[in-house]
Amino acid sequence: MSEEHVVVIFPHPDDESFGASGTIAKYREKGVPVTYLCGTLGEMGRNMGNPVFANRETLSSYRKKELEEAAKQLDINVEFLGYRDKTLEFEPIEKVASHLKEKIEDLNATLVITHYPGYAVHPDHDALGAAAVEAVKKIDSLKRPDVWMHAISNNHEAELGEPELIYDITPYWERKLAAIKAHLSQADGMMSLLNDQPEQLERLKTERFYRYSFT
Repeated sequence: MSEEHVVVIFPHPDDESFGASGTIAKYREKGVPVTYLCGTLGEMGRNMGNPVFANRETLSSYRKKELEEAAKQLDINVEFLGYRDKTLEFEPIEKVASHLKEKIEDLNATLVITHYPGYAVHPDHDALGAAAVEAVKKIDSLKRPDVWMHAISNNHEAELGEPELIYDITPYWERKLAAIKAHLSQADGMMSLLNDQPEQLERLKTERFYRYSFT
């Protein structure tokens, strides 16, 4: 895991905590800087806290603060890309890819972690993952970072096979859980659901990624 800078690209606050925070913690333990490029503020999310404490007008402010707290738990930097929640699929992919390419190159990323387009359930996940792949394709091959993709859909292993990269993040579970819980408006409902499904909660202790091939 000899990286110089890891850049995580997901569309929503909390995607980083549920999808990659154990791997993030592992890199931070080794002193590798990690930056989260967060696509939106998640302002169209359905969860408003449990009990409810946010509304449609205030949710974005809460989710931004929650991500900032999760970033403290993980000791990472966050940059907000400024897109609107649930609209990424309608953004021109070339425009988003150029935006991401500039960010990736400015950060001198050696590894990009994003969603696997077509296997990430949410249209925002698929769209930003596709733009991230296109962004890295645009970078000179001698400077191009590796790309790891997180698949979520139920059919991904049947169609893609087992991911190449499988990490047991149990040693970092407490940090991952703290990051998840920092997302107060989202975490209670999600954790309650997961607590009713112990096999899914246990699955969070393993993070799995496909490596993108540019050849």
